[in-house]
Amino acid sequence: ELIVDGCIAEDMTQFESIWKLREGVNPAMTEAGKGCYKYDVSLPLNNLYDVVHECQARLDENGHADLEIMGYGHLGDGNIHVNIAVKEYTNELESCIEPWIFEYVSSLKGSISAEHGIGVMKPQFLHLAKDAASIQYMKQIKKMF
Repeated sequence: ELIVDGCIAEDMTQFESIWKLREGVNPAMTEAGKGCYKYDVSLPLNNLYDVVHECQARLDENGHADLEIMGYGHLGDGNIHVNIAVKEYTNELESCIEPWIFEYVSSLKGSISAEHGIGVMKPQFLHLAKDAASIQYMKQIKKMF
């Protein structure tokens, strides 16, 4: 069962109200802690929310059961934003999450970078999503521009 509950806006006022709630998730998660680790990944629809449950289990196993984690995103295209509210950013916590989350997504044939691209934070994990030849082509195209 992919969808348990939901709503569809019947007019623009409802649409704007729903969108405002969705846009408020990110700042609310940051406010829930002192910061927020944020991941933008995509997964096959039948595995879409699994990353949240598996991430929670990994955090629990590593002494971080107190952290709040949530996923939200784009059901239609398999894009999910995974947010983990934290009291502080630490190397220990980051190493618990990364590269694990990218390896997990890759193991399910998902993308480690859905709508926001690889950027400056994830190039060291690109090999989990693309083969060496593809990465080389990407570098060549980037040099052209």
